[in-house]
Formats: sequence, structure tokens, C-alpha cells
Amino acid sequence: MTTPLTSRRRLLQLGATAVPLAALGSAMPTPAVAATAGSGATLRIPAETDPHVRTFMAWPALSSVWSTQLNGVRDDIARVAYAISRFEPVVVLARPSQAADARYICGPGAYHGIEVVEIANDDLWIRDFGPTFVVAPGAIAGVDTNFNGWGKTGTSYYQPYANDAVAATTLLGRYGVNRIQAPFVGEGGSLETDGQGTLLATVSSLVNSNRNPGMTQNQVEQSLKWALGIDKVIWVPGLAGQDITDCHIDCLARFVAPGKVILDQPGPGTSSKWVAVYNETKKVLQSATDAQGRRLDITELPGPDRRYIRGRGTDFLSSYTNYYTVNGAVLVPQFGDSYADDVAYGILRTAYPGRTVVQVKIDNIASGGGGIHCSTQSQPVVPAAV
Repeated sequence: MTTPLTSRRRLLQLGATAVPLAALGSAMPTPAVAATAGSGATLRIPAETDPHVRTFMAWPALSSVWSTQLNGVRDDIARVAYAISRFEPVVVLARPSQAADARYICGPGAYHGIEVVEIANDDLWIRDFGPTFVVAPGAIAGVDTNFNGWGKTGTSYYQPYANDAVAATTLLGRYGVNRIQAPFVGEGGSLETDGQGTLLATVSSLVNSNRNPGMTQNQVEQSLKWALGIDKVIWVPGLAGQDITDCHIDCLARFVAPGKVILDQPGPGTSSKWVAVYNETKKVLQSATDAQGRRLDITELPGPDRRYIRGRGTDFLSSYTNYYTVNGAVLVPQFGDSYADDVAYGILRTAYPGRTVVQVKIDNIASGGGGIHCSTQSQPVVPAAV
């Protein structure tokens, strides 16, 4: 027989965010219950364009991962942190033994301030190992998506992740934010939402035995809905085994606003396998509707010509779509193909009226297969209690 206490524990284990908070009673941590008692509110993953309290980033720690590029990658992280600090506060996680260097490199001249907190980590990809925040009127929680190094243990993509795997728990504790453990394994870069109940995701990164063995696509979908307050998941196929993330959605398609999507269009010189992913994704999005029943308005964002970019190598991520929205601005990579850089700038200015578009050079970060979005995670403002 299941007791009420056991039931509540099970709800928390499953990620009780899709359940009205008032129905959970003592199962929810005290701040969330107090903030939403009687409101019937549901915790939901917000749109990235909603106001932020701060941006979290992480100081790359391991020369075994980055080799001779480590200093260059750190310079890129400092450059991104500085650009974000023009618009909102930044908090950078760093190993205690590396915190002083991080403060020295990141600190000078920051606008809103860049705080370095001593939390052990392994790499810079805080989008993936950090918490994914969910909010309701008067309440916030952080969903720990059980980071397992992208499921790459035993493969050529493997890199140490023991510290990254527990960083979300430590970070949430430090900032007094309630933690919900997701009933699935995944990463923040695999989750793209409109803030109104629609999630974009790739099958390849979530319905994958290296993250969620034995789970069907429907089971993964139900877990996402529970943990993130989602009403509808739009699945695109993606591509498994061809990059460390198994094709995260945040390099492929992004919500600009409810009903409006940016689609990454591969530039000249892109491998045919990624062109096929683009074509499949476009086909799905053209026929999809969101949680509110709207057809999607798709804007294509062309990538640069790989002959003219500064970066080289098969892992180099030449995707403008891995941009990041902050309070009043959009940060987008600048790759050195001046024509394509200008086109991307213009498209994003039109897509995000009223926001400043800031281009940032991130060649070292991109060489590791990631971008600005991969290296950031936003803490949203808690909506006013009603």
C-alpha cells in the first residue's frame, strides 16, 4: 500500500513540477509551498527571453580536455562574461584552486559585476550540467537533469565529469533554490522552450540508450512534461553519435517567441550529414503546431562559409543559432566570414526588436563543439505572486 508520504516522495522523484504546487503540500520545500499556497500554480520552464536575475558560467578547469587551448578558452569565457555583464550580473563557477585566476581574468571593468564562486567543476558547459530553472508566481526551483557526461563513457568523446555531475546540487544549495531531481538524464542544451508549454527536442539526444536506457520516446516525453511543466514536445530526429551531444537542439532550432522559431541553415562547406539534419528538422517544423495550436513561423539563420571562418577542425561549431539572450540583448558568435556575420546580425536584430545584438569572438570555445549558449545558464526572475 502506498502511503501519502511515499506518494509525495515519488512525485518529487518524478519532478513534481507539472502538478499544481498547492496539491503537493509538505512534499514541496517550504519556500515554494509558502509562495504558491492556494494559487494552483504550476512550475514551468520559462522562455529564455523572460527577465533574468543573473547568468551562470563556469571556468574551464582541465588541461587534459583542452590541452594547449586552455588559456584561449578561458579568455573566451572571460570575453563572454564581460559582454553579458553589460546587461545583467554574472556568476562564474570555478575550482577553489583556480578561483583567484578566474577573478583576475574576469573581474576588471565588468559593468554589473562578475562574481566568482568556489564550486568544483570540470569544464565550461554549464548549460548542460547546471540546473534548468522552473518558475511559478512567487516560486522557483532548479531541475537537476542528472548530467552523465553526455553518455560518452567508454567512447572517444569521454571526458571527466564527476565534479560537473554534482555542481547543480551545490549551486542550488548555495543560492537557496529548491532542487527537483529529473526522472530522466539529459542536458540543458537539449531543451528549448517557448515558455508557454511547448518544448523542442531532438530524439537523438534524449531517446538514447546512453542517457535513458530502456525508456521509450513516450516515456521520455512524459518525464519531460512532469519535470518541466511542458504540455507538448515537438520532436525532431537529430543525429546520434556524430558529436559529443548527439545533436542538441540549441545548435539547430530556437524559439524567438511563442509561435516563432529560428532554424539553423548550414553554411557552405558543412558536412552533408548535418545538411540532412537541417532538412529533416525543417520538414518537421513546417508541419508542427505548438501547445497553443499555432503553426510555427520559421526564420532561417544561415551559417558561415567554412572556407572563410577563422576556426578549423571537424568539431568546430559554426552555428549562429547557439546564441544567448540576456536582459535587453542577444549575444551571437562572430566567426570571421564578414558577409555571414553581418547577415546573422541583421536577422537577429529583426527577430529581437528592442534588444542589442552583440557579436562575440569565441573561436576557442567553438573548437570544442559548443558556443555561447552552451557556456551559459540563466536564472530567471520569479514571477510576481498573484
